[in-house]
Amino acid sequence: MMWKSNGKARGKEGGELTAFLDEACEIEGKFTFSGTVMINGRLRGEIHSNDTLIVGEKGVITAAIRAGVVLVSGEVVGNVTGVERVELRGGARVSGDVEAPIVVVDEGVVFDGHCRMRQASADGAREHAVVALKR
Repeated sequence: MMWKSNGKARGKEGGELTAFLDEACEIEGKFTFSGTVMINGRLRGEIHSNDTLIVGEKGVITAAIRAGVVLVSGEVVGNVTGVERVELRGGARVSGDVEAPIVVVDEGVVFDGHCRMRQASADGAREHAVVALKR
């Protein structure tokens, strides 16, 4: 969901959106961005960013995703890597592996894949992180 305040587009999280791809959009290929992007359309290929990707309720993504923060409310087919965190919300449908230091899975999510929660520590060794399952 999107709303406007003072003429600026804002995502459901309240942060300013850099870009918003509506339901009528279809993209194929490698998609890179900076800032916060919300996708409610269809995308097939790869997504790379150090920032925030929001897959809206109507978003259908068939891609390998790597971003700083990934928030999924729609459908994703492909592996999802969050440098900081991945949140699978409400009616999300994810088919693929998820990896991030923090993974949040809400009740009602359909998830078919493996979940890895590791982060690099200061000395470069891998250590386990935390998962939160919400009801």
